[in-house]
Amino acid sequence: MSFISFNLPVKRLVRSLIVVCFCALMFVSNAFTAFAVTSSPTKGEAQLLGIEKEAQKAVLKDPMSLEETQKKANEGINEVQGDADSEKMKNPSNTSATSFEQQVKKAVSKIKD
Repeated sequence: MSFISFNLPVKRLVRSLIVVCFCALMFVSNAFTAFAVTSSPTKGEAQLLGIEKEAQKAVLKDPMSLEETQKKANEGINEVQGDADSEKMKNPSNTSATSFEQQVKKAVSKIKD
């Protein structure tokens, strides 16, 4: 029985050390993610202000006609945002992933063979 009574404090100590290490890991992982950001917090502010102004104009004026909507939509991502950050968006030309259509064609060709 003395073996059990000796083992309980050791188990508590090990459990406490594991909890302390886990808490320290959580703290460090949360604290150092802020250091990983290399860009300035105000860097994207100019683009957002421009998008906000365009959105306010769109809300305050009368509804656009079909031609106006199509013209604005053809300028970029949508009527309000224009082409802001379009180079950062993922699309087939800047990714190496296969499209769903290509996957289906490949599967159908395997079935035919």
